[in-house]
Amino acid sequence: MDNQVFESSAERTFQYQSSLPPLPVPDLHDSLNKYLHAVKPFASEEEFQATEAIVKRFEEGIGQQLQQKLLRRAKSRSNWLEDWWLDTAYLEARIPSQLNVNFGGPTAYVEHCWPVRDGTQLERTSLNLWFTLQYWDLIRTERLAIHKAGTMPFDMDQFRMLFCTCKVPGVNKDTILNFFKTEREGPCPSHMIVMCRGRVFTFDALCDGRILTPPELLRQLTYIKECCDGEPEGDGVSALTTEERTRWAKAREYLISIDPVNKTILETIQSSLFVLALDDAKPYSSMIFSHAPYDAMVLVSNGYYVDEKLRACGGVWKGSKVVREMPVPEELIFTVDERVRRDIALAKEQYSKSDLQVVSYAFTSFGKAAIKKRKLHPDTFVQLALQLSYYRLHGKPGSCYETATTRRFYHGRTETMRPCTVEAQHWCRAMLNPTATTEEKRQALNAAFRKHNKLMAEAQDGKGFDRHLLGLYLIAKEEGLSVPELYTDSLYTKSGGGGSFVLSTSLVGYTTVLGAVAPMVPHGYGFFYRIRDDRIVASCTAWKSNPETDAETLFHNLCTSLHDIMHITSQSQL
Repeated sequence: MDNQVFESSAERTFQYQSSLPPLPVPDLHDSLNKYLHAVKPFASEEEFQATEAIVKRFEEGIGQQLQQKLLRRAKSRSNWLEDWWLDTAYLEARIPSQLNVNFGGPTAYVEHCWPVRDGTQLERTSLNLWFTLQYWDLIRTERLAIHKAGTMPFDMDQFRMLFCTCKVPGVNKDTILNFFKTEREGPCPSHMIVMCRGRVFTFDALCDGRILTPPELLRQLTYIKECCDGEPEGDGVSALTTEERTRWAKAREYLISIDPVNKTILETIQSSLFVLALDDAKPYSSMIFSHAPYDAMVLVSNGYYVDEKLRACGGVWKGSKVVREMPVPEELIFTVDERVRRDIALAKEQYSKSDLQVVSYAFTSFGKAAIKKRKLHPDTFVQLALQLSYYRLHGKPGSCYETATTRRFYHGRTETMRPCTVEAQHWCRAMLNPTATTEEKRQALNAAFRKHNKLMAEAQDGKGFDRHLLGLYLIAKEEGLSVPELYTDSLYTKSGGGGSFVLSTSLVGYTTVLGAVAPMVPHGYGFFYRIRDDRIVASCTAWKSNPETDAETLFHNLCTSLHDIMHITSQSQL
């Protein structure tokens, strides 16, 4: 994506949607065979034999029935997983979305062409907003270039969800509301929301059909800031969104019940382009988004577009300084009572107890250029270094999730690729064995690279096994059948099944954009990274309350492991 073309007039953004191939259902035997290979690093010989027997019974029995039902489901839709995945992974989850589900990160340009200076918050925000609105316009006019793997087009449907989209809480299950429309489809909401010191404002990002310029956006933001500075803070109703989802749903229902105006305000927020939060911090900026309607690469593309545009203009607006006549921002004032105020106070108290540790560092000894010179895949290089780091730190294999994209298929999102392979663990043990020769380490590393690359390619081609096993499980659940023993086997969870991976990882790309994600489990790590020609930048998270994990220590181990791999390849030249 570092050479990404953002705008295209030759192809419309969504023109290939109807011709994309459907998401395939993998072969049952192949998936179960891959599953057995994936659990092996975590099993004793006795445990593995027991799991082999469980898998055999599943394949010869209930698994065959569930596979046939899944194949019938796949015949009636282009993506058999889509609705299930949205519900299971995101909408049915009751944990607070902030930290646990949402992802986010700092904007890229704080580190190169746009030095932060006090007193420039609104000026910087205005220019940032203008480029973000240009990106919205690219999607709305279908001029955003289609992402491709070579000449193969990727599904672009997730980009429809980037603007004018909201996850509305429900008592049992949330709902995604999307108000975006392309120009050909009709009118699209063009107002944005600004939060400042507990108060909420809105204004239209268009005037006479044209996007507000940075000076015009600055005028609107200055008005809001001046309204809030020196005044008491507002009620801060937005704090309720950080709550456990059922509690937030009930608080929202009550908020609507006490005044119909509150429902109108919520509807205005839900249909807005996005929400901008102005705080009293230094003029840094960051982005936080719900993971439910789209995956990180959508946000990365948006962030990289803004970054490239800011770099091109040097962070300076060179257009017209004229500010047209337009309405000032409107304040949206909720009606609240003592119960709502208590709910807000509780939400703030709960959120303040978060103990997420986040570290982000740049490894600058080498990057993509040196790795590719050795004919190695940069992503695999980092993943194997992470496996060695975890093994060295904890003395055992680390079950690991890495994101594999399935966007070559209709409405494809992600598949799980499991980097903790038998071959990776054999290499880790060789690296920590003082009697192992360089040649033995080289051969083990070579085998680990080959296995990782093979599994990643298969996952991207719709031949992974994790989403397949999830589909079979959900078929059984829908049919009212008892949970097959494959899913209650201890190795299923121990190896990462059911969202219990100790390492939750994703390559954010080869751009300037980075993000962060919380660990999946209390004793786990979140690990996002980006790879540039001369560096590898990572964000690592852990829960401070867990004595087993420390994000800082893991990153320093990663640096050592990166050097270790480079040392082996430099000596041996794979």
